[in-house]
Amino acid sequence: MKPINKKNTVNESSSKPPSLNWHDDEYNQVIEGPLEVTYNFEGFHSPPLTDADIEAKPIVLLLGQYSTGKTTFIRYLLDKKYPGEHIGVEPTTDRFVAIMNGPEDRVIPGNAAAVNQDLPFKGLNHFGQAFLSRFQVSQTPSPILENMTLIDTPGILAGDKQLIERGYDFTQITEWFAQRSDLILLMFDSYKLDISNEFKMAIHSLRGHEEKVRVVLNKSDMVSQQQLMRVYGAMMWSLGKVVQTPEVMRVYLGSFWTEKPPNCFDDCRDLIEAESKDLLLDLKQLRRNAAIRKVNDIVKRARLARVHALIISHLKKEMPSMFGKKKKQGILLSHLDQEFIKIQNKYHLPPGDFPNPDKFRQNLALYDMDKFKSLKEELLANVDAALSVDLPRLMSKFPMGNPELDKAQLNPFENKDIDIHQVVNGKLPDSFWDYSNLDKSTYMPQFTRLHPRDGLVSGAAVKPVLTETGLPNDILAEVWRLADWDHDGYMDADQFGVALHLIKAVELGATLPETLPSSMKPHRKI
Repeated sequence: MKPINKKNTVNESSSKPPSLNWHDDEYNQVIEGPLEVTYNFEGFHSPPLTDADIEAKPIVLLLGQYSTGKTTFIRYLLDKKYPGEHIGVEPTTDRFVAIMNGPEDRVIPGNAAAVNQDLPFKGLNHFGQAFLSRFQVSQTPSPILENMTLIDTPGILAGDKQLIERGYDFTQITEWFAQRSDLILLMFDSYKLDISNEFKMAIHSLRGHEEKVRVVLNKSDMVSQQQLMRVYGAMMWSLGKVVQTPEVMRVYLGSFWTEKPPNCFDDCRDLIEAESKDLLLDLKQLRRNAAIRKVNDIVKRARLARVHALIISHLKKEMPSMFGKKKKQGILLSHLDQEFIKIQNKYHLPPGDFPNPDKFRQNLALYDMDKFKSLKEELLANVDAALSVDLPRLMSKFPMGNPELDKAQLNPFENKDIDIHQVVNGKLPDSFWDYSNLDKSTYMPQFTRLHPRDGLVSGAAVKPVLTETGLPNDILAEVWRLADWDHDGYMDADQFGVALHLIKAVELGATLPETLPSSMKPHRKI
C-alpha cells in the first residue's frame, strides 16, 4: 500500500476551533445546576458535563471483536507504539485505553485518571473500582493526538463467559464513551464478520448516536476482488440484523498495516487507498467541527433534561397525598409507557425525546416517587430560552468553513496593480486570459439581441457583429476557430463572450494564442 501522508491528512494543529465560551457559564446555571439537580437527572442518565468534558479534544472510539486491527490502526495513525500497547492475533488489549497527547510517554492508572480535573474521565468514577482497574490513560507526544483522543477497547469475544467475569458492564461503559465521542469506528476484518452477543449489545448501546458511527472493513487486501465483494455483502447482511435503522451506515474499506504482509492482494489497491484517504479526511474534519458538536451535545442533554423534569414532576403529581402511595407507585411503574404517552400529548413532545421505558423503570424502582419535586415553570422557561435563543446565537458565531477565494486572492503577494490590458512585446498579462475577466455586461445584451435558439446562435448570425469590428477576415477566422471550441458552427453566450474578448486582445495589439487557454473556458458541468 502506498504511504498516505497521514500528518497532512489528519493533523491540523494550526487551525484551532472556535472557543466554546457560553457567556456566564449558562450550562451550569441553567441546565446542570437547577434542572438536573432538582430532578436527579444524574440518577437516570449520565453525570453532569464538567469543564473538562466540554473543553476536551474530539474523541474517537474504536469498537470491534478481537484481532480486527483496532490497536494496529492506532499505531498506523501515530506512526509509533503508545505506552502499554499490545498487538497479536490473540485477544491482547484487555482494558480500555485512552491515548492522549503528552510531553513524554507515561501511563496514568484509571483511578488517578478519574480524579484528575484536567482529564474528561471524572464520570467514570460512577462505574467503581472493578472498571477503573481495567482503564488507563496512555500519554505520548504526537502531532495526531494534538487534535484528538483515541479510545482503544478490549476485543469483544463470543460466548457468555466474558459477560460474567469482566466485573463491569461492558455495554454501559461503551454507552458512556459513545455519548462523549465525536466519531465511533466499528472495526471488522474480512475473516471476522460474525457479531457476538456482546458486540450486538454494544452496537445497540450506540442508538441515538448513529450520526457518529462509521464502519471500517479492515484488512481488505487479504482477500481477492471477487471475495471482497462477497465479504462486503456478508458484513452488511450481518449489520442489517443488528442495526435497526433504514439508513445505511458509511462503510470504509481499509488495510492499515504497519508492515505490509507478503500474502496480500493488490487487485483492489486503488479502491482501498481511496477509501483510506476518505477515512483519514473524516478524522481530519473532527477538529474543525469540534465546537459545534459540543454545542450539539449540550442541546441534546438539555432536551433530555427538560423531558426528564416533566416525567418526574408528572409522576409526583399522580401520587396520592395521604394513603395508598405504595400501591399507586406500583401502578405507575407497571404502566410507565402509558404515562409517557400522557406527557407527550399534554406538552406536544416528540416520542424520540423520551427514554426507553424498561430502562427508566429499573432506575425509577429505586426511588420513592412521593419525594420527587413538583414542576417549576421558571426552570423550564430558562431552559426553553437557552434552547431557542442562547444556543442558536452561540452557533451563529461559528464560522461556516473557509469560503472559496477568487483567483485574484489566491496569492497575497501578487501585484494587484498590473494593468491587464497592457501589451508588452505583443503579449498581454496572464490574468487577461481568464474567463472571470470577460465583460459580461457588454456581451450578454448583444448576444440576447441575436435571438438565440436553445441558447445558441449560428455563425451566420454572429458574422455581422464580428465584421463590424473592421478586423481582417483572416483574424476573424482565427477568432472563430478559438472561440468555437466544440466546432459545431454555433456559439453559446460563453463562446460569444470569449470571441469578443479575443477581438479586444487584437485591438490592444496583442497576438492571439495558438490554442485557447483552458482558463478562458467556464468550469461548469452544465
